[in-house]
Amino acid sequence: MASNVKEIPVVWYQAASCSGDSVSLLNSASPNIRHTLVDEIVPGQHINLLFQMTVMAGQGEPIIEILENTAKTRKGQYLLVVEGTIPTAENGMMGVTGEKGGKPLTMAETVADLGRNALAAVAVGTCASYGGIFAGAPNPSGSMGVEAFFRSKGIKTPVINLPGCPMHPDWFVGTVAHILLFGFHRPEELDDAGRPVEFYGTQVHENCPRRPDFDAGKFAKKIGAAGCLYKLGCKGPVTYADCPHRGFNNHTNWCIQAGSPCHGCTEPDFPDKLSPLYQKLTEERLARFALT
Repeated sequence: MASNVKEIPVVWYQAASCSGDSVSLLNSASPNIRHTLVDEIVPGQHINLLFQMTVMAGQGEPIIEILENTAKTRKGQYLLVVEGTIPTAENGMMGVTGEKGGKPLTMAETVADLGRNALAAVAVGTCASYGGIFAGAPNPSGSMGVEAFFRSKGIKTPVINLPGCPMHPDWFVGTVAHILLFGFHRPEELDDAGRPVEFYGTQVHENCPRRPDFDAGKFAKKIGAAGCLYKLGCKGPVTYADCPHRGFNNHTNWCIQAGSPCHGCTEPDFPDKLSPLYQKLTEERLARFALT
């Protein structure tokens, strides 16, 4: 690699997670994961992935040392990516990364240490952004998203939320490229939920290919059938993401195109406020969304 290429250290830390966002990124098509990690993601700048539990070969104390050394020796220089929710109950003992000095090293302790010293943090997936399924009522693990966790610890590091179950790989690559090219997003470039408006600035319902069916009163009677899926529980009217234009799996398909209602997985209130998933949003429920 040319000596004039700047390396951007990245720590991708997985807390309580199904690893779905890691798998989504690994399946990125354009750019693919090799291009993202090996090539210059923007001219003159290259990602140096220091830590990623799903893909790295190391294990045990040596990888814990990587986390500790990064936080100590690269303060304000590295980008922290968090996947998964952060369990806080029982002093964080609901979620443990490994051991340090023979004692459990909690996810909460690790995220706090890494977050306090990072240049910025990117919460990938709904669980890292807002708590997600792990934080569903009654939330016995005390799970919460990165931004809420940082506030509880007095950590001032800025956070960008990239919700989705999972997030689209384009949302991550595009966000990192934006940070490298222009710096951290300005307030007007993020919505009220901390999401980049370039990816989450449009309503699924307004851009849905089945919107003409809704306007014409043509509603599907079962999953997979033709017609608008609103009466089968589609949450498109209260969900913001560019899924209708972007599609998943190399831009070939997405939930509604596959015949399933939108579940609203990019929203801060997923899943509690959007459940039951397959029941119609009544006018009363829609009014509650309008008031929050």
